[in-house]
Amino acid sequence: MTPVELSAAVVAALQNAVDAGDLSVPVPSTVTVERPKNRDHGDYATNVALQLAKAAGKPPRAVAEMLAGRLVAITGIKKVDIAGPGFLNITLDAAAQGELARAIVLAGDEYGRGDALTGQNINLEFVSANPTGPIHIGGVRWAAVGDALARTLRAAGARVGTEYYFNDAGAQIDRFARSLLAAAKGEEIPEDGYVGGYIENIAAQVVAKSPDVLSLPESEAREVFRVEGITLMFAEIKQSLAEFGVHFDVYFNEKELHDKGELDAAVARLREQGHVFEQDGAVWLRTTDFGDDKDRVVKKSDGAWTYFAADCAYYLDKRSRGFDRVVIMLGADHHGYIGRIKAMVACFGDDPEYNVEILIGQMVNLVRDGQPVRMAKRAGNVVTLEDMVELIGVDAARYSLARSSVDSSINLDVNLLTKRANDNPVFYVQYAHARMCSVKRNAAELGIDKGTAQDFNPGLLVHEKEAELLGVLGEFPRVVASAAELREVHRVARYLEDVATAYHKFYDDCRILPSERYPIPAELTRARLWLAEATQTVVANGLALLGVSAPERM
Repeated sequence: MTPVELSAAVVAALQNAVDAGDLSVPVPSTVTVERPKNRDHGDYATNVALQLAKAAGKPPRAVAEMLAGRLVAITGIKKVDIAGPGFLNITLDAAAQGELARAIVLAGDEYGRGDALTGQNINLEFVSANPTGPIHIGGVRWAAVGDALARTLRAAGARVGTEYYFNDAGAQIDRFARSLLAAAKGEEIPEDGYVGGYIENIAAQVVAKSPDVLSLPESEAREVFRVEGITLMFAEIKQSLAEFGVHFDVYFNEKELHDKGELDAAVARLREQGHVFEQDGAVWLRTTDFGDDKDRVVKKSDGAWTYFAADCAYYLDKRSRGFDRVVIMLGADHHGYIGRIKAMVACFGDDPEYNVEILIGQMVNLVRDGQPVRMAKRAGNVVTLEDMVELIGVDAARYSLARSSVDSSINLDVNLLTKRANDNPVFYVQYAHARMCSVKRNAAELGIDKGTAQDFNPGLLVHEKEAELLGVLGEFPRVVASAAELREVHRVARYLEDVATAYHKFYDDCRILPSERYPIPAELTRARLWLAEATQTVVANGLALLGVSAPERM
């Protein structure tokens, strides 16, 4: 019996009590059942009696007693205890609990997926670095977390579009072009320019493509370096992301908004809503009406659009493409962005608490031997995506960046993340998966097969460590749903570490394959092979959500 099936059983018991006239309450479509921390309190617990007591006009324990009598009559439920003010502690019989292994194996890649977010259309924007240099370590965190979040949201039933937003104009791009031109001429990089080996490399590529570029007037030469440099830099960014396992559905250039007249349209829409005013020759949006600390200029007195005007048009563009929720992932230095964007959304007449979400990620530091890692050879003393992959590999980078809440700064220890030891979290989880694959190979060498679903006897999985492992495996769908709803993919990573721990304990205490010294009944071996494969399925599915490989050998 899976947690979903048990939840349905509790709902059915409630409906039965209502139909019988014993209770008069609205019956929920689902009921939360959770694994208690103390196994003496049963396999699962629910506080539904406490939640419904007020509506029922009865003490919580009285409601619990009505449900307990009905639940214990259900096949697979061994006993139901009432604890404290009205908690229901449910213990399954071994066969019912062991059935979960069969359900997981048969579900395969689908196990863990659900419908918690079905019907939601989410646009997820992350990384969004302008093409003035390689992606640095802060952007790498968003690449890992953003891609994992997109996978997790889809697993929870949402329709998700991933988006990378960039600009190929403005002050940053001008500095980039001037830096390339100076490097090509062998001159000193401007004080406000970009430095690093990549500037020299791209400058050389531009010259190779346009040999006469340095003979052009400076303004024309700078334009060539701007156009060609951006093309080369962005191609490199896309390749780096692809090698990191990150692919975007849309790469959106701010220039598209200008070319299509979407800024004019957005301001016109805001004017219709009554939130636009003019002052000192500029056009303003009255965001203070919705909690912003000051009103925002959308068009300057010289007629130039502001970046905020582009933000307005970009939000409206996303909404016009059918996305009802816009999620934007930004670095720690963008915290002040939240108030103005939420106010802008309210100006459009949308709900700033539903239609837009801004996730702020804290800093990441790479350390080795207790000291910050510096990679001066490529990007001017900045750690890049390529640097991280070179130092610790794609899997270790993605897993370690995804396993911590984005609300906290993290120090990634290069020495730890390259160790093949259990204190390296990604190795610990991947090794558990490889160990499960090894069991399957060893079984095949012995001529042992887990058999068909009909050969599996779940009632044999009675050992304490088997029950504990089954309990952890049953939590996976709930973990995926909560990670998606809360936008916290680190919950998946930490859960996988719990699964690995439970599996290693099971493996150590419950021999799976027989030997001359340790004979095991064939039926028990088959049951444990089903449990091992169920665990392998959960770990592989969880790692897939994080974009991390599940190796069969290590």
